[in-house]
Amino acid sequence: MTKQLDIVILGLTLSSSWGNGHATTFRALLRGLKEDGHRVLFLERDVPWYANNRDLPDPDFCQLDYFSDIDGMLADYRARLEQADAVIVGSYVPDGVALIDRLADLDLKRLCFYDIDTPVTLAKLDRGDEEYLARRQIPIFDAYFSFSGGEVLTRLEQQYGAQKACALYCSVDADRYQNTGEAFRWDLGYLGTYSPDRQPTLERLLIEPARRLPHLRFVVAGPQYPADIAWPENVERIEHLPPAQHPSFYSAQRFTLNVTRADMIAAGWSPSVRLFEAAACGTPIISDEWRGLGELLPDGEAITIARTTDDVIEALANIADDKRQAMADRAKAIVLDGHTGLARARGLAADLLGLPERLSNLQPMLQQASA
Repeated sequence: MTKQLDIVILGLTLSSSWGNGHATTFRALLRGLKEDGHRVLFLERDVPWYANNRDLPDPDFCQLDYFSDIDGMLADYRARLEQADAVIVGSYVPDGVALIDRLADLDLKRLCFYDIDTPVTLAKLDRGDEEYLARRQIPIFDAYFSFSGGEVLTRLEQQYGAQKACALYCSVDADRYQNTGEAFRWDLGYLGTYSPDRQPTLERLLIEPARRLPHLRFVVAGPQYPADIAWPENVERIEHLPPAQHPSFYSAQRFTLNVTRADMIAAGWSPSVRLFEAAACGTPIISDEWRGLGELLPDGEAITIARTTDDVIEALANIADDKRQAMADRAKAIVLDGHTGLARARGLAADLLGLPERLSNLQPMLQQASA
């Protein structure tokens, strides 16, 4: 039986899915950890933009506590941090650099980093932008868990000095993401917060197809889109869609669109949580192209990779229903077999147990044994 672990995570947010993909990623992972008997404390910085938009303020699968500043958090939780089997800091945590430095001074058993934005992080570091992580801090971590796999892991170790880089992809909570069986409302939809580097792809793969196919129905759900975007009349807009409504949203689409940030396309091997959610709901996926996607979901068998507006129009107009359903079934089988929160939790636990405890933490025991 796997040892039950005591883990403390300091992440961007667990309580609010508003304007970020971190919350749903953490939720699936932590539910998996809970299912396997592990104990998790999630410490979240109390900031107004998430405090005003919390859709999971009191989870039943972990302890969630909020803190206002680093000094106060360390005063309240130092003992718990030092007793934990592992402390994991997430990307985009406010004042992340200062937080990591303070944690590194404690007698922790294992200190790790979980980067849910690896390509973005590395691009920022290459520009000298150390918003939440300093380059000098990467070798501090006993393990660097990365949203991106493939050659990105080699770069982390060889170019950035990571002691051990491990892939920890996003995942899906299979119990909560299932097809609802409702009738189709849209022919193609997209779920995602506005991002300037994703917008040209959204324009090419959804907005322009909508202009050319006025008899079809489209939808874009997500916050922060500028008011000056010229949406075609057949594109419905939904400002924010809570995770509880995601399965219904995916189930009501004949196809769903996956759009990837530029830094993640450049890095490759960076599947988004939306990709896994849609597949688990049995919704056929059209996606932009990036290295590693075909290894995860074979093109033409489990996904349709679109490079141009015409590719999307061809898929919407000419993929027969039986072919569309076969691709959806294949993607769903792949995701449920290896990309659930439980599968990801078991991989994380195995990686943590494979890490030795820090020497500073072992020293008192070594001294006691030699006395």
